Amino acid sequence: MHIGDIMTRNVHLVRPEETLQYAANLMAEWDIAFLPVADASGLVGTLTDRDIILRAVAPGLDAETTKVADIMTTNITYCYDDEAPENVLANMQSLHLRRLAVLDRQSRLSGVVSRTDFKRHQIRS
Repeated sequence: MHIGDIMTRNVHLVRPEETLQYAANLMAEWDIAFLPVADASGLVGTLTDRDIILRAVAPGLDAETTKVADIMTTNITYCYDDEAPENVLANMQSLHLRRLAVLDRQSRLSGVVSRTDFKRHQIRS
């Protein structure tokens, strides 16, 4: 079994030039807390509900005018779709991550894996 077998493939993306209001509305509509951020070159960052709260809401930024690029995480942590789930889970636990972008070996976004995916498939590190 590989990460590609348990990850979520139907991933919603946001562009860096979109507003935080747009991104937050997507999160609410799809009941998600993590959005990969991509432009024409590929994956350029990630955005979580926590990013929005801590980097935008708490400092008082305007969600209608602040761009995703202004607060997104650009130091992207990811795994590859052909990696062993146990190794990825152990890495996520050591880094205290709940979700992780999944790339193929050509560095294209394949999906997202979350701790829920591991629980659903009864995978432990």
